[in-house]
Amino acid sequence: MFLRKNATKHLVKRIDELIRKTTFYAKIAFKKEKREVPLGLSITEIPMKINVKTTIRQHGGKEVYELSLFGRYLEKDGAVFLKYEEMQDEGQVRTIVKVAGDEALILRGGAVKMRLPFRLHKKLHGSYEMPFGVFETLTLAKRIEHSDGLIDILYDFSMQGKPAGTYHLEITFQEDNNEYS
Repeated sequence: MFLRKNATKHLVKRIDELIRKTTFYAKIAFKKEKREVPLGLSITEIPMKINVKTTIRQHGGKEVYELSLFGRYLEKDGAVFLKYEEMQDEGQVRTIVKVAGDEALILRGGAVKMRLPFRLHKKLHGSYEMPFGVFETLTLAKRIEHSDGLIDILYDFSMQGKPAGTYHLEITFQEDNNEYS
C-alpha cells in the first residue's frame, strides 16, 4: 500500500486512537460452560470480571485507558486465555489474549481486526486491519508476566515502520461468582 507521508501520519494517529479508544456500553452475562473439543477433551471456561489498563508513553507524555468488563478464562495446552467482548464506536470487538511462557498474542475480531504477537526481547510483525487497508505492526516485548489474576505486558509498538510509543498492558481478572453479572 502506497500512501503519501501526511496521509500515513494521519492514519497512524487515527489507528492509535482506535486502539486506545474503548467505550463499554453494556454488561455481558456469562455462565460457566463446558465446551466439547476434538479428541473427547473438555475445557471449562470460567466467567471472569476483567479490568484492562493500557498506559501509553510517547513524545514525553503519558495516557492511561481503563476498561472493566466480563469475559471468560481458560487453560489449554500450557497456555492461558482470556476472552472478552467490548463495544467501540466502530462496533462490537471480540478479543482473545493468550499467554504461554515468554510469549503472548492478542487477537481482535469484529469491527476491529488485529493480530499482535509478542515474544520476550524479540521483534515480531503483526497486523491491524481497517476498512481502508491493512497496516503492518511491530512489537518488541520488554516484559511478559502472568500470575493468578494478572497478565502484564510491556512493549514498544510501531505501525507502518513508525514508533507509536511504549505500551504497558495490565489485565487483572477474578472469577465472577454471580452468573447473572
